[in-house]
Amino acid sequence: MAQNSNKKQVEQITDMEVDFTQWYTDVCKKAELIDYSSIKGMFIYRPYGYAIWENIQQELDKKFKETGHENVYLPMLIPESLLQKEKDHVEGFAPECAWVTYGGTDKLEERYCIRPTSETLFCEHYKNIIHSHRDLPKKYNQWCSVLRWEKTSRPFLRHREFLWQEGHTMHATAEEAEAETQQMLNIYADFMENVLAMPVVKGQKTDKEKFNGAEATYTVECMMHDRKALQAGTSHYFGDGFARAFDITFTGEDNKLHHPFQTSWGVSTRMIGGIIMTHGDNNGLVLPPRIAPIQAVVIPVAMHKEGVLDAATALLNRLTAAGVRAKMDASKQSMGWKAAEYEMKGVPLRVEIGPKDMEQNQCCICRRDSGEKVFVCLDQLETAVKELLDSVHEGLYNRAKKNLEDNTFPAFSLEEAKQIQQEKGGFIKTMWCGDLECEMKMKEEAGMTSRCIPFQQEHLGDVCPICGKPAKHMIYWGVAY
Repeated sequence: MAQNSNKKQVEQITDMEVDFTQWYTDVCKKAELIDYSSIKGMFIYRPYGYAIWENIQQELDKKFKETGHENVYLPMLIPESLLQKEKDHVEGFAPECAWVTYGGTDKLEERYCIRPTSETLFCEHYKNIIHSHRDLPKKYNQWCSVLRWEKTSRPFLRHREFLWQEGHTMHATAEEAEAETQQMLNIYADFMENVLAMPVVKGQKTDKEKFNGAEATYTVECMMHDRKALQAGTSHYFGDGFARAFDITFTGEDNKLHHPFQTSWGVSTRMIGGIIMTHGDNNGLVLPPRIAPIQAVVIPVAMHKEGVLDAATALLNRLTAAGVRAKMDASKQSMGWKAAEYEMKGVPLRVEIGPKDMEQNQCCICRRDSGEKVFVCLDQLETAVKELLDSVHEGLYNRAKKNLEDNTFPAFSLEEAKQIQQEKGGFIKTMWCGDLECEMKMKEEAGMTSRCIPFQQEHLGDVCPICGKPAKHMIYWGVAY
């Protein structure tokens, strides 16, 4: 990690080895990503933090549209009678629901839930617009905020109101719906790895951990610096359960009535928390270049000298024209302050130019991920910067991958799993019989929840280490955010 002697020029942050929770909060606040509001659990996304979300949104939205999805927007209020139509779904969300009971000064005849998620609203709409097999598939996505009245909150990771996207699709066959669920999970996995530089474990949630009302939930799980898990995105297959509850039917090619098959899938601003905890260091934020609001900051050195400011401006203009998100800092702050400020903000590249560089037709570029400085000929500026941005991405991904691999351990008994978690943390993989009793015992005695049944299965034995019965799967366990 970069260790800059100038970091005292900006406010210190707590070292993550001393207090990881405080380190995380310090980074969120001092990198100017987020602020607290007067309402507990509701946060203010500051411009820099919101710009990261905008870049995430743009990248994902492009992927969604490439796969035939259309954006829509549905109301934020759900009538209680509508929510009650899917019993399992409403029971799962009931403790987190916030209710509107007054309109102005008039008490409403029916309570309205502020959406914790929108399956029921989409089902009501689909009932009105799906009538024939020619109306399918319906592949919709919504960018919005949702409200869940969480008891505890933490910036980006657990808000009462948070931003997300929720995809909701309807299909003529179960096979089409299942394929959609897998496709969207793969889009999430590809995005995490190739845009956010966050390696993932892909798999299926257990019945206990699956989404309320779903037949199957699939997940991408990531490991943070402190070796805890983050569920970064999920995709759900509902079968025709919601369609039956809402009486959604279509006339098939056989001229008979059928219920369509449904999916939903979503990621949220908790990904920003994942970025912080995967890549950040004791000097602050470290942003993956492909979603960084500023990919390169140009800093003129000794800008009082003749021609330096013009040379820096020329660099800025060239980078911007080449499609690099760049800015210049020509403020009167010291060079040390600027270096520490943009290090805190996680800017991938710092491009410096001064009188000596001008004489040699070069600039100095410092990488945020490693602190390495390279001198680049100005004739190769655009090519070199783009190559360095790709190199920073690869460096971040490889370091995160090493953290995941080095902290994933097999265990062959409950006691061993418990010991590993206490001493090392990380992901523990074991065989599992599939019984809820054993899943609960792992949580009660080792403090770990099931993360997923990975698609890439390994054979670690024939029996469940918790109960000794024949094993059905290999499963990942961990402590999660």
